[in-house]
Amino acid sequence: MERFLIEHCSPTLAGLKTANLFSFAVDSASELNSYLCKANHELNHKDVFLDVLQNNNERAIIFVYRKNRLQKELQGKNVSDFLALYGYSCNSVTYCIEHLKERIACSNSFPHEIGVFLGYPLEDVVGFIENRGKNSKCSGCWKVYSDECNAVRLFKLYNKCKKVYMKLFAGGRSIMQLTVAA
Repeated sequence: MERFLIEHCSPTLAGLKTANLFSFAVDSASELNSYLCKANHELNHKDVFLDVLQNNNERAIIFVYRKNRLQKELQGKNVSDFLALYGYSCNSVTYCIEHLKERIACSNSFPHEIGVFLGYPLEDVVGFIENRGKNSKCSGCWKVYSDECNAVRLFKLYNKCKKVYMKLFAGGRSIMQLTVAA
């Protein structure tokens, strides 16, 4: 699990990105819950939270996020108006995540508004929805429909962060040591 956290969530652990997610093979729901409880106990004071968005007893989708940063982003006027179209009331990040879980459970695919939870630019999330995932300017962590130069810069930053974190983790640094406090 820790290797997956480093491989898929290092930009969030480093404080560069609001959130990441990854899929993880589940051998035991109780082991997963135990690990998440322990990780949250260690990381919550650094404003990093881990939550299960979906678990089908074979694979779990783990959402790793900076709670205060996510709360602020979800309450932004344009983002909250956008999310209201999908039934969200952005008074509480916890409520929004619970609503996202419900939307994932009721859908055969990911609800596309998940992009704003992951810190993607709203213009790119809307562009993806309007274009049905086609006609993007470029793609990396997400498909880009607006500011290509800034997105490419961020993609490079996130990849560099991942490489550095993987090297440090391989050298013995713990998740706790690699997680930057908010």
